[in-house]
Amino acid sequence: MKIERKEFIVVGAGPAGLSAAIEAARSGVSVTVFDENARPGGQLFKQIHKFFGSKEHMAKIRGFRIGEELLREAEEKGVEVVLNATVIGLYREKEIQVQIGTEVQHYKVDAILIATGASENMVNFRGWTLPGVIGAGAAQTMMNLYHVKPGNRILMLGSGNVGLVVSYQLMQAGCEVVALVDAAPRIGGYGVHASKVARCGVPFYLSHTIKEAEGTDCVRGVTIAQIDAKYQFIPGTEKHFDVDTICVAVGLSPMTQLLKMDGVEMADTRGGYIPACDETGATSIPGIFAAGDVAGIEEASSAMIEGRMSGEAVVAYLGYASTDEKALREKELEESLGALRQGMFAPKNRGKKLEKTDEGIELSEMLLEKGYIGDDEIKRFPGYRAEIKVHPVLECTQNIPCNPCQTACRKGCISIGDNITSLPISVKDSTCIDCGMCVASCSGQAIFLVSENPEKGTGEVTIPYEFLPLPKVGEKGYGLSRSGQRICDATVRRVRTSKTYDGTALVTIEVPIGYTDRARFYRKADEAQ
Repeated sequence: MKIERKEFIVVGAGPAGLSAAIEAARSGVSVTVFDENARPGGQLFKQIHKFFGSKEHMAKIRGFRIGEELLREAEEKGVEVVLNATVIGLYREKEIQVQIGTEVQHYKVDAILIATGASENMVNFRGWTLPGVIGAGAAQTMMNLYHVKPGNRILMLGSGNVGLVVSYQLMQAGCEVVALVDAAPRIGGYGVHASKVARCGVPFYLSHTIKEAEGTDCVRGVTIAQIDAKYQFIPGTEKHFDVDTICVAVGLSPMTQLLKMDGVEMADTRGGYIPACDETGATSIPGIFAAGDVAGIEEASSAMIEGRMSGEAVVAYLGYASTDEKALREKELEESLGALRQGMFAPKNRGKKLEKTDEGIELSEMLLEKGYIGDDEIKRFPGYRAEIKVHPVLECTQNIPCNPCQTACRKGCISIGDNITSLPISVKDSTCIDCGMCVASCSGQAIFLVSENPEKGTGEVTIPYEFLPLPKVGEKGYGLSRSGQRICDATVRRVRTSKTYDGTALVTIEVPIGYTDRARFYRKADEAQ
């Protein structure tokens, strides 16, 4: 078999792999990226939501747009991307085998980065093999890549960020999400993601799990039940739902098969069985690196930085950079990655039951247990203020690494400070000009513009809206509460769209004055529950 020489091979054209390839190519390294899929970009092109973080982390930009930018930059830097190419072997002395079509090619490589990502976990229950039981990632692929509805009536199992984000995207695709279920007693993902699902009327069932998927040839229904502290079903708590699809979002497992094949030292961690590697992704075998979810499950923003760190480490390993240059770049990237690993959802806090924010404010129990913050609870957070004139209300109540709202407001109405995990503050006595940029820029859709007209007895609430068709000015419907319940009549007064809003419409509804602090979503009269 003919053996070809390659300088640097990346396995996986996802966020980590492409970022590493770009970083190495900038320094003159010849890079080839292999990916088994027909499209590059990994998970990025499934992600139609806006990213968190700061400007350097590409915050408030949608995942598929980040994917497009990475591909453009990779092409500009001369990175070779080979698709439909499955790496089937990784061996000692950095040798690699790749199947492309019916041919198997053999390469001898100077440096290799494994960025194969992760696969979806599954949970067993009666009927779990029926057609219609699918992973949340599969549902995302069907919707966002192939524009196919996964089903009509769907139950989501899992309340981590994947379960929450995909639930919302299912509704955007026209599916009905009948419930969101999790065996854990608290919601595992960001509260802002849970809130935008809850205000659409989706109920959360915590400390519940699936007892049985019903049907013979496919899913026809599902029964859930409450579980006790030992994860045993509690008799008499069963609840039935008529559904045609069950989405499962119960975590991911790093795809480390190639690393184990090569004999890389592995570590058994809370995040899975992963390669033992340093902060640059260097493994126990010189010249073999790992980055992204294969080295530990995190967000795509973190994976991109990890990829750049590994790419820079490869540059130094191959002799394209001095030790000082490597150290300087590593420090810069470590600081950027460190910013994303702070706050309530930092790796150090996994598995902990937190009671207060970093500022010492008691967390909302309703948010953690039901998916929405209580009307009285919101008032203890710095993003809330009561005022007659138009002003922003920021319902971001957890320490999440994100600050686009601060940079979006040019009038100083919003303050976060230098620490991007600090809770946002709605600045007292500031002058809001009602531009709506903060509402559109919020990745969690947690900002609302509120004003009151005491003489008229009404108020206005501007909400982020990402469903089609858009409401029409003059249309009458209902204001929905944070829990998705119909609470008041509402009239649409303005609908704003703009290229700068990047797909988020701003819908302003007029409601009775007593509901401006409670109405957080709108539904047309003939669609209201």
